[in-house]
Amino acid sequence: MNSERLGSNEQPSVPTAQTVRSGRIRRTVPIAGFAARSAGGRMVAGLRARTGDPDAVDKFHQRTAERYAEMLGHSKGVLMKAGQLLSTYDIDPDSGAVFSTYQKALQRLQSEAPPMEFETAQAAIEQDLGRPITELFEKIEETPLAAASIGQVHEAWLPDGTHVAVKVQYPGVARAIHDDLANTELLATFVKLGMSMTPKSMRTDQRAAAAEISERIVEEIDYRHEARSIRRFADLYRGHPFIRVPELIESHCGEQVLTMSYVEGVSWSEARNADQDLRNQWAEAISYFAFGAYRHSNLFNADPHPGNYRFGLDGTVGFVDFGCVKQFPERVRIGIVRMLRAAVNGDRDELYRVMRSSGWVSEDSDLTPDDVMAWWRTMAGPVLGSQPHRYTADDATALLQSLFGDNSASAAIRKMDVPPDYVMLSRINLGINAILAELGAELNVKAQSDDIDGIGEPLTHHGKLHVAWARERGLPFGLDPR
Repeated sequence: MNSERLGSNEQPSVPTAQTVRSGRIRRTVPIAGFAARSAGGRMVAGLRARTGDPDAVDKFHQRTAERYAEMLGHSKGVLMKAGQLLSTYDIDPDSGAVFSTYQKALQRLQSEAPPMEFETAQAAIEQDLGRPITELFEKIEETPLAAASIGQVHEAWLPDGTHVAVKVQYPGVARAIHDDLANTELLATFVKLGMSMTPKSMRTDQRAAAAEISERIVEEIDYRHEARSIRRFADLYRGHPFIRVPELIESHCGEQVLTMSYVEGVSWSEARNADQDLRNQWAEAISYFAFGAYRHSNLFNADPHPGNYRFGLDGTVGFVDFGCVKQFPERVRIGIVRMLRAAVNGDRDELYRVMRSSGWVSEDSDLTPDDVMAWWRTMAGPVLGSQPHRYTADDATALLQSLFGDNSASAAIRKMDVPPDYVMLSRINLGINAILAELGAELNVKAQSDDIDGIGEPLTHHGKLHVAWARERGLPFGLDPR
């Protein structure tokens, strides 16, 4: 793990209750000032480009992206977390999309957070669980497996030999985030700045979008809430043939500590270099997990980062982070499934009707069913195109362009009103598309969509295992009422 600060060769300071700073003005002024300086810098870069420096704008965006990521990395709170939520993964850097420059910088927030010293982690564990660490664990590794924006994870063994992962929250980070979120302007300003990265973007209520992001972040710092999410996903997927979810160790969980069974598997870097057949199996498992949960329940895991996956050499995938989970209202869940079904069936009138009733298309909009269908063909290209589909960087780029581009593919979205409940949906779609592209996956995406909606029989080995499991569990499919 790289422990250096973004943009610096100095060793980072250890996050503590003192170094994770709080206060509305202290944490708002930097991002407001950054936005103002960026606006001025963008204007100067444009003038230089017109007077003989064709690379001026690209250089400006590269410098701004690096400073932006560095600022968020130092914030160690809601801004860093929001930066992660707005980042995507491995978008083609040659796509020409300005957003990809920022995305490349922001994605480093997922893995380059400086860890706290073990003594600090030990003190947090003992204070939260009320017992000496030597009683709680037979052994605990002092070097964390991972360190992120809110906490870090240590490998450990219980006195009875059970292999576990221990997630410890940074002291002071919850207070800093709550202080940030008490400032109603902070995230709205952040979202506005994020949207300004692109030439044009989807139309949404920035305050409502900020409120949705805020709700997810509040849940992520609430380890009791994450514990409930782990239980729900573990209950849903218990006994699944290729989706693995850890079990909570209830006696070793508290307000700032989560202990769960250790999920074995190779790393993301190793997974990307495996043979094609194994990569296809992993990709199919990820797809069933990402898009099957809200077909079989109202749950939606909104953090599709490969660092949260463990890849089994038997084709299984373990999912180990449930801090960012969305529970859809039934009307939203059923709306998502109906929109995708109508698009897959080529029923533009039904698609338009569902998008109207779901709040995407206003009554006074001049969008037509043809406009809406054309946008869906771009956004859902893998499922609507020829099968099997081979994922490449072009898929992630096309999806990004359909949401944030400045071309005909994105013209429709700029006339839509994206409901706040759907804000995180674009995040998981972008993330999953990019992950499958990195795996070079070749999947029959339409057949998979059909079988988890209960309208077609599975074609693959993984598909047959999944459907048999769901039927044995008596789970509903797709459009079935909950």
